[in-house]
Amino acid sequence: MVTKDVLDAYWRENKTLMYLILLVWFTVSYVAAVFASSLNNITILGFPLGYYMGAQGSITVFVILNLIYSKKMNDLDKKYGLEEE
Repeated sequence: MVTKDVLDAYWRENKTLMYLILLVWFTVSYVAAVFASSLNNITILGFPLGYYMGAQGSITVFVILNLIYSKKMNDLDKKYGLEEE
């Protein structure tokens, strides 16, 4: 049986991770879109950064965020003894 203190600590770390992931998601989604015209002055692989972020960059970041979240949550589950059997 897991104690309330352990569950509270687990949930606190879970929320911190979730807020960080959401902050990156928000930044990539909205801030990049708002500043797309300014970002177009920078080129990556010959494409303006604003276009690149819309076409590939943001999707790549979202996939990476999912992988990071999955890995971190598995680590967190193991740390607190809540991993699946």
